[in-house]
Amino acid sequence: MNGAKSLAATLTSPKNLIAFLITLVLALGEWRYGIVGGYDKLALTLGTAVACEIALSLFLLGKFPMLSSAYISGISLAILVRPAAGITWPFVVGPLLAIGSKYVLRYRGRHLWNPSNLAIALFVLIAPGRMAILSHEFGNDLAVNAVIWGFGIAIVTRARVLHVTVTYVLSFLVLAALRSAVNGAPLAAEVAPLTGPMYQLMIFFMLTDPRTSVGSRRGRMLVVAIIAVVEAAIRLGNDLHVPGAALFAPAPPILALSLVGPLALAVDLKRRARRAASTNAKTPPLPVGAAKSSSSVRAGVRTGAA
Repeated sequence: MNGAKSLAATLTSPKNLIAFLITLVLALGEWRYGIVGGYDKLALTLGTAVACEIALSLFLLGKFPMLSSAYISGISLAILVRPAAGITWPFVVGPLLAIGSKYVLRYRGRHLWNPSNLAIALFVLIAPGRMAILSHEFGNDLAVNAVIWGFGIAIVTRARVLHVTVTYVLSFLVLAALRSAVNGAPLAAEVAPLTGPMYQLMIFFMLTDPRTSVGSRRGRMLVVAIIAVVEAAIRLGNDLHVPGAALFAPAPPILALSLVGPLALAVDLKRRARRAASTNAKTPPLPVGAAKSSSSVRAGVRTGAA
């Protein structure tokens, strides 16, 4: 009975549920719209991500890694990355950048960027003419989106990060209305991107990634609201032809997260480290005799002498 409960808890852990959801997005997208563009690309991307994760973990940490992160990153890149015809190197370079960033771009023991987010952001910034993100190819089928959003909401609720998703969605809707008022575009057109694959992966995977999120509930809500504001500024800047805004046009939400998320996490980690140091400094050390006495009591408790 205990074994069955343990297996059920493992299968329904947030990490495994997220892996299930991204697999569902892939399966529905391929079945309905053929988004993969060839299973050789999927195998190449996923295989590179897994191999890189294993190699770096064994070499740098001396242990075999959990592969759920590599799986999620590989599938995300296979879904979203759309290079020009005949180009396959992004399906190798992308996973290497994504997984490598976890081991290299670190601060106080944490990697700062969501792996998939960083790789895609670098692609659209460095090679915008050869790289695009999956968009209208995914279609806008109500049934497909309903399935993805239904499972997505259930999973982020199970993972206790529903507040992140809700805050971002509400912020996006309010800002979409503001953009519509400023640029004169129909409100439906400003809201429509929210049902696209890029936003679905953002809302349910990247924004809610516990390893790259700040520590407090209120802090997470504030950060995703700021990300939504930066994204809206990018979109509005392109609508109004602001110089330099076109650089960020290929993927506003991806780039907004890559700019705001790591900075917020670094500030949060530094703040928590200062707080811990301040707490330790205010706690006076025990006198030598008291320390010895305390140690003796603990030893007695362990051996049954006390």
